[in-house]
Amino acid sequence: MLMQTSNQNQSRYQRFRSRRKAQGMKELRLWVPDPSAPGFREEALRQSRLASETTANQDVLEFIEDAAGSIEGWQ
Repeated sequence: MLMQTSNQNQSRYQRFRSRRKAQGMKELRLWVPDPSAPGFREEALRQSRLASETTANQDVLEFIEDAAGSIEGWQ
């Protein structure tokens, strides 16, 4: 089996994108925090503690918990 060249891969991806655009879809790229980065866990815990200690946002926290609970497999 022959290896595809970079140009072939780009062309294939462009066709894929064109099909998706024709279906009314829009590509979205996001930069998100890397959970394996040093300090990520500590910062996530810090923010979680702050959120849980704030009673002003209790209704929002309850909504998030209910929403997360409705996702199959969410723990």
